[in-house]
Amino acid sequence: MSVLRFVGLLAIAGFVAAGSLVLRSPDASTRSMLAESTEREVGVVSDAEVDRWPPVATFSVLGYDPESGEVGGAVQSRVFSVGNGVLWAEANVGVVATQAIVDVSYGPQGIELLRQGMAPAEVVRTILRNDPNPQPERWTIEGRQFSVMDARGNVATHTGSSASDWAGHRIGLHVSAQGNILAGEAVVDAMIEAFEATEGHLSFRLLAALEAGQAAGGDRRGMQSAAMIIVKEDAGVWLHNDVVLRLQVDDSESPIVEMRRLVEIAGRQRDRIRGR
Repeated sequence: MSVLRFVGLLAIAGFVAAGSLVLRSPDASTRSMLAESTEREVGVVSDAEVDRWPPVATFSVLGYDPESGEVGGAVQSRVFSVGNGVLWAEANVGVVATQAIVDVSYGPQGIELLRQGMAPAEVVRTILRNDPNPQPERWTIEGRQFSVMDARGNVATHTGSSASDWAGHRIGLHVSAQGNILAGEAVVDAMIEAFEATEGHLSFRLLAALEAGQAAGGDRRGMQSAAMIIVKEDAGVWLHNDVVLRLQVDDSESPIVEMRRLVEIAGRQRDRIRGR
């Protein structure tokens, strides 16, 4: 999710400072600060931290269910509406998560390269190789973090050396977990273990990974938004719908709790449709 998109929001809504919303448009000095600080992603910050623009401090999970053929991802972050810039998916193609010092174009690029038949590991190498690194001082390629999974659950993940600590990833069978500005490595470890240990629909497995990541410490700055997407050809409700599930919790003190409520509603709907 780009800094420019967030700057537009700030101009309208003001700064979120010390947990309260202060309605004011950026003045000249603030605009100068924004121009000088775009190597940091926009987040909820205190007055003392307003000159530091944090990256998309995120933990996300990509997963595949070989029984259903569904593929998808889920994410939680301490930024507003994180789902708008992190998750990208297409049925019969795969899913991509883009985060940290993010170039949002990595999402559609990854989907297009998967569509062409490229393996996830080669997709990662190709995207990095072709990145022109247009703002190395502000938005360095060294801080990128992204994960690419194809429609069969093969996955490759990259965490740049300048992604904010703790940053890293772990890959399991048909699953990857990745994050930055986390409490520690235990976050991604717990996410993989929860995904692999959970039974049922892919949405519940992805959700379990988010819950486990948060229980292990999650994003060091806290919580604000979450999102989930799952795709499979013609598996959504209505006609010619490849979207099994697309959910976003854009602003909440407990976004993962709210995500569980939505996932459970979707599960009851699936059961009704199947006559169970």
